[in-house]
Amino acid sequence: MNDIVNVAIIGLGQIGIYLYNEINIKKKEIENKTGKKIKIIAISAKNKNKKRKFKIDNKIFYSNPLKIFKEKNIDILFECIGLSDGISKKIVEKSLINKIHVITPNKALIAKHGDYLSKLAERNNVNLEFEASVAGGIPIIRSIKEGLATNKIYKVYGILNGTTNYILTEMEKSGESFDNVLKKAQQLGYAEPGNPKLDLNGFDAFSKVRILSALSFNNLISKNKCIMEGIENIDIKDIKIASQLNLRIKLLGISEIINGKLFETVHPCLVNKNTYIANVNGVMNAVITYGKPVGESILQGEGAGPGATSSSLLSDLLSILRGGVKKPFGLSSIKRKKVKVLNNNDYTNSLYLRFEVKDKSGVLSSITNRLAKFKISVKRIIQTPDKKNKKATIVIITHKTSEINSKKCLSVFKKNKNILKLPTLIRLYN
Repeated sequence: MNDIVNVAIIGLGQIGIYLYNEINIKKKEIENKTGKKIKIIAISAKNKNKKRKFKIDNKIFYSNPLKIFKEKNIDILFECIGLSDGISKKIVEKSLINKIHVITPNKALIAKHGDYLSKLAERNNVNLEFEASVAGGIPIIRSIKEGLATNKIYKVYGILNGTTNYILTEMEKSGESFDNVLKKAQQLGYAEPGNPKLDLNGFDAFSKVRILSALSFNNLISKNKCIMEGIENIDIKDIKIASQLNLRIKLLGISEIINGKLFETVHPCLVNKNTYIANVNGVMNAVITYGKPVGESILQGEGAGPGATSSSLLSDLLSILRGGVKKPFGLSSIKRKKVKVLNNNDYTNSLYLRFEVKDKSGVLSSITNRLAKFKISVKRIIQTPDKKNKKATIVIITHKTSEINSKKCLSVFKKNKNILKLPTLIRLYN
């Protein structure tokens, strides 16, 4: 690589524009640390005239990013659009084929097409870096690829979405409803103002789980259908009851090897307040790995926002500038294997079940009898009557049961006229 390195940034949203400014103000620092001079020679976005936080150089602006490849000689391209397909994929693909290094925070793209793009990068002897795709500013990808490279990792889990963690934390702290706290998160810029669905339904965290699995276990990115639940159905009532039980609700992404098979999931979990993970609050993320011989490793930090994401993007930039081509997933694509997948039905957990019922005799026994039929044994029961409205809340904590049992059991409760709404189910973290 020459001493002057030409860079293009495609996508000037919240992250892209922040990165553009960071590179401009840190050019000298980057040169001092790498011996390379950075020159941004092309930028692109949908709208040239959009009001942005930082001023852009209109002379290097391209409305059509594909024109850049014809007119400019680029060494490194940042893809900051964020789509899993379409123009994002096209740009990354074209860059790698043209022997241009690529840096992206795009977890949706990597989770879906990472295997294909990593082969393309290896074939063309260029870097494909995506540190910013998982857990914002936390250097988890480089830690797994380099710091923990000789360890046999068998489990990785954590809080992988800052938006949902902020909402759950704020609901507990303020006692406000999910909808009110979501509005607050949108006003603060923690949640998308238009459609925050991909954060709330667990999809964002699940893309990150798939990337972490591939890195940790040296396997190809799994395509199997997994348990993926978000926090849209978490009620303030559940948060208050959990607190009384010395528990806290967290949305966890979990990936592990169980009996030689891969298991991946994202869902709300009840965790003991005394544990480390229960006390990772606000927009913070945390990733915990278990490996041999290292044991437990924990990384915590800002999981979202342009500052944290830009930190990881610049980390990737410096890695490329220092020289050498690395395998995107730490291991050659040829050597990464397809792993067997654990059947979701075999996943076991204790359950928190909340029933809103008519306050009349025989209702509790009908519920426990039904649970017993599905081999779900009761560990604890809490009843809270609402005599004024002739209703009651029943919370049942169960012993461990399989996923298939809990599914079958819940479907049966739809037909019980004494149960006023479908029961709430939250798994306790093992």
